[in-house]
Amino acid sequence: MRRIIQELARMDFILIQSLHKQELQEMTSWWRNTGLSQDLRFARDQSLKWYVWSMTSLPNPKFSQHRLALTKVIAFVYLIDDIFDLKGSLDELRLFTDAINKWEVSAIDLLPCYMRICYDALYKTTNEIAEMIFEEHGWNPINILKKSWIELSNAFMREAMWFARGHVPPADDYLRNGVISCGVPLVLTHLNFLLGGGAMDSAESYPNLISSPATILRLWDDLGSAKDEKQEGFDGSYLECFMKENPQCSVESAREHVMQMICKAWEELNKESFSSSSFSQDFVTACLNTARMVKLMYSYNEEHKLPMLEEYVTLLLFKAPNLKA
Repeated sequence: MRRIIQELARMDFILIQSLHKQELQEMTSWWRNTGLSQDLRFARDQSLKWYVWSMTSLPNPKFSQHRLALTKVIAFVYLIDDIFDLKGSLDELRLFTDAINKWEVSAIDLLPCYMRICYDALYKTTNEIAEMIFEEHGWNPINILKKSWIELSNAFMREAMWFARGHVPPADDYLRNGVISCGVPLVLTHLNFLLGGGAMDSAESYPNLISSPATILRLWDDLGSAKDEKQEGFDGSYLECFMKENPQCSVESAREHVMQMICKAWEELNKESFSSSSFSQDFVTACLNTARMVKLMYSYNEEHKLPMLEEYVTLLLFKAPNLKA
């Protein structure tokens, strides 16, 4: 009996692994066909990393198309982050932010060439996702999806203005903005609609199910002693803001304070996951899985690599299962 169960488990793992490989191939093809990787060479080209977020957050095999749509959203969060952090001048970034706020095809005319390419792809992809949601669930959330991109770009712009002036904001202001600029509320808003959920409140009052994973990611990212090997820009950190407000505080004490904040966010997320009744269980699981993935995604070693993530990806996508007793 145990051998039969092990063989069924092995076959199930191989089938799901094959599905994930197919989805990853589709995502890589989409990214290549958009031309974004060729035209915006300064930006990160990390299809595998983007897909792993979706693969882990939304593990049910039946959500194949939802994972692909979500990965596209995640790709644009990374891409726009790099435009703000690595490439755009302050004047160009103002034009880009204004264009997203207008959310019109004609807004593309005033943008530099590289921003036009990104804006055009973002506009088309967001409308395609809204149409997909409409076909599956019967209503079009484009206005709320548009609003989430406006919130994200405005948060990026606020950070760009802070750091262009050499301004270190109060820690609470930085974190309030950083919870939005990390991209988690935008991604989970898209996911909620993909799973058939209804409208949510604005960024000022996201439920803990969304704001807690965002806080965990923002603070973990800011704790990192090593940055992404493909990202050389600097956009501040909560630690810097906190230590400026508390000059008597050592680096070790500041890091301990941040870890306590992460623990508190986890407590709020766990509480919400047990008590929330307005969201589907698939969405609750996705929010929990997003928070669980943060440590893997941001635990850089001294060589600017992610060994824990590399091992995780190898086990799930590229290694045959060994289920022998």
